Amino acid sequence: VLPFPSQVIYNRVGKCGSRTVVLLLKILSEKHGFNFVTSDIHNKTRLTKNEQMELIKNISTAEQPYLFTRHVHFLNFSRFGGDQPVYINIIRDPVNRFLSNYFFRRFGDWRGEQNHMIRTPSMRQEERYLDINVCILENYPECSNPRLFYIIPYFCGQHPRCREPGEWALERAKLNVNENFLLVGILEELEDVLLLLERFLPHYFKDVLSIYKNPEHRKLGNLTVTVKKTVPSPEAIQILYQRMRYEYEFYYYVKEQFHLLKRKFGLKSHIGKPHPRPEFFIPSPLETEEPIDDEEENDEKWLEDIYKR
Repeated sequence: VLPFPSQVIYNRVGKCGSRTVVLLLKILSEKHGFNFVTSDIHNKTRLTKNEQMELIKNISTAEQPYLFTRHVHFLNFSRFGGDQPVYINIIRDPVNRFLSNYFFRRFGDWRGEQNHMIRTPSMRQEERYLDINVCILENYPECSNPRLFYIIPYFCGQHPRCREPGEWALERAKLNVNENFLLVGILEELEDVLLLLERFLPHYFKDVLSIYKNPEHRKLGNLTVTVKKTVPSPEAIQILYQRMRYEYEFYYYVKEQFHLLKRKFGLKSHIGKPHPRPEFFIPSPLETEEPIDDEEENDEKWLEDIYKR
């Protein structure tokens, strides 16, 4: 019997399907009887040392088993003498994430809320209707670094250098993925992410895929799709790709690790023909050689080692 991790953190990355997953977790917490702990703070991902200590204390004293979720950069519990929880997360293609956020801030989603007006009340009309190509090509702050360096800090952590686009933050983020995250999934393959979560954390995610595929739930999920989203020109996409080269190196690294994990547990990719997407214009990195399958490896032992971290 695998050890049951009673402390799980989903430090969800913005505009990477987290609203869909949170909807699922609300249902699952009632179904399986775990403590689903959320935060009302949505716009403070970087914390002072005292704020880190306070948040870690609050999380650690929650009734177990718990799954805590918040938009927050990785917290190192062991630095403050606490037990390191199990981390999970989901990321997506960086350009698509950026575009989703750009238009969501301006126009919200299909739920019909006026949340975007509440969220950005000081945004002037000319800014709200700023053409995405103009924003990118004329180098507006919202469409240039460091604003575009967004995903990596969620895995790098709270160190000031984690906010600086560069190799240091990238390598630290990769290290944390390997050492502190049970699973980092890819939104483009969400059903496989849910399948693996159900396998690794059954006490939290049992039956998650059947709930996700339920027509009523899919209807709710569709309401969180960003409206008025348009695709920039190929020239603008190429500029974004250059500005986000560290984000893409991290994304492809995580994607490769995710695919290795799927193969380890016998999951085949069943991805239909994709719709035309911004990354169509983005050159893929060189493919790595296929690793040799080690059939001797004990999958259960691998999970047990993860839980002991």
